[in-house]
Amino acid sequence: MSDETGAAGGTEAGATAPGTERRVRVVLVDDHRMFRTGVQAEIGRTEITGVEVVGEAADVDQAVTVITATRPEVVLLDVHLPGGGGVEVLRRCASLMGAAEDPVRFLALSVSDAAEDVIGVIRGGARGYVTKTITGTDLVDSIFRVQEGDAVFSPRLAGFVLDAFASTDAPPVDEDMDRLTQREREVLRLIARGYAYKEIAKQLYISVKTVESHVSAVLRKLQLSNRHELTRWATARRLV
Repeated sequence: MSDETGAAGGTEAGATAPGTERRVRVVLVDDHRMFRTGVQAEIGRTEITGVEVVGEAADVDQAVTVITATRPEVVLLDVHLPGGGGVEVLRRCASLMGAAEDPVRFLALSVSDAAEDVIGVIRGGARGYVTKTITGTDLVDSIFRVQEGDAVFSPRLAGFVLDAFASTDAPPVDEDMDRLTQREREVLRLIARGYAYKEIAKQLYISVKTVESHVSAVLRKLQLSNRHELTRWATARRLV
């Protein structure tokens, strides 16, 4: 996380003084271990921030297991995860989000600022979406706001949500992306980021042959010829 302020309505001091009663239990869900370690170091000093990290997960199955077992108040959820992405975590945790008492609330924390990603997780039930440029102080503040039931977005992302929900019959954000399955979108993003087929297979727990099949389907649906065109297409839409 950089020093750039990313959360709308952030405060100058997201930390709490030692001995305060403000507390929130959090689970970190991100497939990059070093990033989880960095977030834990930044916000997990409970006596200072009031944030207690009670669990971590690197993929969809781990996330559902840890969240169900710990019942945190807030989950920091990455959008791109092996096993179906953040939207799949939200789908499988719908009953926890809808609990009458002590609901689990989700705050997306992602490197992506693509409209399709933002709207997807908000439609899935997340209470907010901030990018990884957010400061530790503003992230702590965002976590507590989500715990209290507020909706929190990095400034430019709020417009995506307002536009998407302006009417009930709003058109898809991107008709081309709408043709792709969730797994094809995951493969598309990893290809665009320069991953080799073997690396994608390892990330998504599928075979190399299955990766090849997904890439062929993506190229066919988007009417592209090769992975270089695919990378340019994804970069132009800020999906990388």
